[in-house]
Amino acid sequence: MVHGRFDRSDSLPTVTVYNHLDVQPASKAKEPWKREPFEFVKEGNRYLGRGTTDDKGPAITALFGARYAFQNGVCANIHFLWELEEEIGSPHFETTIRDHAQDFATDSVVVSDTVWVSRARPAQPAGLRGLQGFFFDLETGETDQHSGTAGGAARNPLTEICQLISECVDGKTGRVKIPGFYTDVVPPTKKDLEDLKSSGFTVGGFKKDHKYKKLRVEDPLEVMKRIWMMPTFEVHGILGGYQEGRTVKTIIPPRATAIVSCRLVPDMNPKKIVKLVTDFVKSKNPDVRVSAEHALPAYEGKTTGPYADAIRSAMKFAFGKEPVFVREGGSIGAVLSMEKVLKKPIFFLGLSLPLHGYPAPNENYDWDQAAGGMAAFAKYFNEVGSLKAGRP
Repeated sequence: MVHGRFDRSDSLPTVTVYNHLDVQPASKAKEPWKREPFEFVKEGNRYLGRGTTDDKGPAITALFGARYAFQNGVCANIHFLWELEEEIGSPHFETTIRDHAQDFATDSVVVSDTVWVSRARPAQPAGLRGLQGFFFDLETGETDQHSGTAGGAARNPLTEICQLISECVDGKTGRVKIPGFYTDVVPPTKKDLEDLKSSGFTVGGFKKDHKYKKLRVEDPLEVMKRIWMMPTFEVHGILGGYQEGRTVKTIIPPRATAIVSCRLVPDMNPKKIVKLVTDFVKSKNPDVRVSAEHALPAYEGKTTGPYADAIRSAMKFAFGKEPVFVREGGSIGAVLSMEKVLKKPIFFLGLSLPLHGYPAPNENYDWDQAAGGMAAFAKYFNEVGSLKAGRP
């Protein structure tokens, strides 16, 4: 972690900006990158390369906004927390800020690691989905065997894993079949739905930005509910068997693994989901070993109060429109840790766009978002400076 300070006076409020600087893996050989992902390139007003929008571009944007505000006499102390382990689950973040709680003391936190709905309308999260990861492992033998000599009698772990997944989730609709999975899901309120409708989201824009040909549903409101307000059961990969290109090797593999995760919404307990999934898998195939990973509860943010008003004011000042408060489909483990340890309000001032490829091949960030973001952060720090230290 990196902890930086623009300190002016102990009598002034302190605002802490959180970003992460580590990045997702990338490979030009395995993914459709147009250039080497770890070679930074500037083309016109765009900055290209792994990490440009997730999350180094927003981090540098906030830093320049802070420097401008500080040099121009803002009545606030501005601190930065830059994390280098976010993409691997923040294994040391919580213990570090707890061990150095006095150094990291603050009156509020603002996070810049989220995505707008579209360039036409700023959007800030009023919550984050949680995450619970799993590995499903099945071993039925010791070595590959020829399907001509053992096929029909031998168990095929790949086939069984595929069947197990189809029993957990409907592949076409995404509906999770595990009993009790949706029990604790709280339906969106009327105000939630109004915010979604005014967010500027379009299905056509979503498909274009994310390079999708078709979606499970085409109704805009239903798509938004699914990506922000509903839990999921997703399969990220299946390991096992012969995978050396488009040739045939007629073997029956001895083992297979499914890599799975569930996005969770507020009131869903990761431990409860682990038990539900494990019990269900064991009931369908007792030989499958279930390993739970990556537990993160959902986070429910605030849309009212002086800090939320400061976000609105800053975004309107910089981009001409107040942000709509929606949900964020992803997870940020550090947010939960900061809420637990620092015990101060946490808000979001994100700048990334869907078309930035967050964090897909050809990831990029652009000067329009950077310039507007610097103005928004400078304005936000000025607004926070007008608040009394410790105000909720």
